[in-house]
Amino acid sequence: MVDRPNILIVEAPYYQDICAELVRGATAVLDEREAIYERVEVPGAFEIPAAIAISVRAMDFYAGRRRFDGFIALGCVIRGETSHYDYVCGESARALQDLACRYSLAVGYGIVTVENRDQAKERAAVDRRNKGGEAARACLQMLDVKRHFNLYPR
Repeated sequence: MVDRPNILIVEAPYYQDICAELVRGATAVLDEREAIYERVEVPGAFEIPAAIAISVRAMDFYAGRRRFDGFIALGCVIRGETSHYDYVCGESARALQDLACRYSLAVGYGIVTVENRDQAKERAAVDRRNKGGEAARACLQMLDVKRHFNLYPR
């Protein structure tokens, strides 16, 4: 591959150990592809779409072109005793999908939504389900789709 995609990783380290493992998986995939990436932290999964929207809006000021080729959303939401979990999971997923469709963004979804910490560790661990790596591969594959339709590289 000739181009080196520039990826923004937006991470919500509310559960620091889980998020660190998600990041480890994502960056390993990006390093394999020799991608350039930047990381930014937000308070929680709910704020991830806003951070991506802010970066897209900021990019429009730079000669009308995007600074980042793709985005990876990483975080963890564990069900609690209230309905807060349902709102955070549903709204963050919907907002990310809306951004991806509205702006033709390549987005890798790596927000782990689980019932308990054991499930989160299983999904995040690089030597198990590696959802961070999966999100990075999804982002890169969506860049390939954009390439197919001559939307990438710019």
